[in-house]
Amino acid sequence: MVFETSNPVRIAMVGGGPAAFIGPIHRMAAQLDGRTRIVAGAFSSDPERAEEGARVCGLAEDRGYADWRTMIAREAARPDGAEAVAIVTPNHLHLPVALAALEAGLHVISDKPATATLGEALQLREAVERSGLVYALTYTYTGYQMIRHARAMVKAGAIGDVRKCSVRYAQGWLSEPVEHSGNRQAAWRVDPEQAGAGGCIGDIGVHAFNLLEFVGGLEVESFVADLASLVPGRELDDDCNMLLRLTGGRPGVLTASQIATGERNDLELHVHGSKGSLAWRHEDPACLAVLWPGGRSETLRGGSPEIDGPSRLPTGHPEGFIEAFANIYADFAGAIRGDPDVIDGILPGIRAGVRSMQFVERAVSASKSRAGWTRLEE
Repeated sequence: MVFETSNPVRIAMVGGGPAAFIGPIHRMAAQLDGRTRIVAGAFSSDPERAEEGARVCGLAEDRGYADWRTMIAREAARPDGAEAVAIVTPNHLHLPVALAALEAGLHVISDKPATATLGEALQLREAVERSGLVYALTYTYTGYQMIRHARAMVKAGAIGDVRKCSVRYAQGWLSEPVEHSGNRQAAWRVDPEQAGAGGCIGDIGVHAFNLLEFVGGLEVESFVADLASLVPGRELDDDCNMLLRLTGGRPGVLTASQIATGERNDLELHVHGSKGSLAWRHEDPACLAVLWPGGRSETLRGGSPEIDGPSRLPTGHPEGFIEAFANIYADFAGAIRGDPDVIDGILPGIRAGVRSMQFVERAVSASKSRAGWTRLEE
């Protein structure tokens, strides 16, 4: 992978300060290829934590802010100011920060989901379309080389007509009420005021939903949702099981859980076609299994010239989570700079954000009312 790095996109980050999980990953990914560069940050509303975040990132003293509104206004006014804003906050801040950035003429790259509610996502869609600016979501798993190769295989008809897709995402870190023991990452994810309507479905279920549509080339049209809150005292779901109907009535299955005791971050996808099937697992992300009739199978490995999608390393050297994030940041920069090599539809944008929030809110409502088969879009 060779990139033009003489004119990196200047980014200001909101959130992701000291002790944050996703902020440091965004920063490493943003700067991995030299196509984007963090020049300012409002890493925390606490002045001391904000100052520490700026110092850790090596920012100039006047480029660290304790208030994101002030940062956006000042950076937009500087001749060398930020061109884009990266949002790595809890969900309830995604909309106000994105709106302020777009109104200031700054592009936006945001952690998923796009917003806390569907109503907010629709409001954001209007703002994005009105602005003409680039808006992207870091649906991380779409950045993996082998996921992009799987998508290309499906689009080329290599496994025939897609008949069924299934995706499973299992974590166990919320199998106990750790939100009451000082775990800040857990605390906001189980709080409806910060996370929005969905718990597990909004945190990792949207990843599974997005990945299935991204690779399978089909859209979820309807579903039966069974969401549960299994740890006593939780308002939001921590387990999600769904039957899906995809484009043309094809079947699908989606399960996501954060109370699967002992699981770490086990995401796996299966796409079954009329000629063959594809299987990918996050615990071995550089491999894609291709299954053919008659017991024949093959394993494709990342890094070789025959594999679609970007790679930074020679064959046999696995790339992972940060590199997948970095691919999305590189595509974001390419979209801003008008790079013709950015594949159309490869960068998750506002449409993916709106569909994900439709998925979350309709599933939560349908599960509570035991509505049975429910259309994703009314």
